Amino acid sequence: MTEQYKILSNYIKDMSSETPDVESFLFTKSNINKYEMDIDITSKPLKNKLIEVNTSLKFQNKLKPDKKSYFEIVYASIIKIEDDVKEKKELQKIILCDVQNEIYPKLEKILLNLLKDSGYPEVKFEKKVDFNKLFSEKFN
Repeated sequence: MTEQYKILSNYIKDMSSETPDVESFLFTKSNINKYEMDIDITSKPLKNKLIEVNTSLKFQNKLKPDKKSYFEIVYASIIKIEDDVKEKKELQKIILCDVQNEIYPKLEKILLNLLKDSGYPEVKFEKKVDFNKLFSEKFN
């Protein structure tokens, strides 16, 4: 099987670390283990079989809306789809699975560096994201 896509380029489209005050910082520091990561993937067709894939990671505490910090990265990947990709499901798998499996290790490292540089060096992501499993659960 030939490659169905090629990542031409990646870049950080947006990155945000918000800790509004000292109380929020201290609250976050003692409750960072309650924070959860959300992943959102969107895509936008461009010209000449190019697609912009935006992967958004949000790391936040959903339980305490008042005193909290908020972290988000939007990472863009420009991919070229090969001519033999015709099926919608094939394209969905490329965007939601294959590209994500390729870029996620770097994206996770960027988020961990953002958290470390924002004053939370103890954060680690123990659970790895299984994009293949998520895709199968959603589309099969």
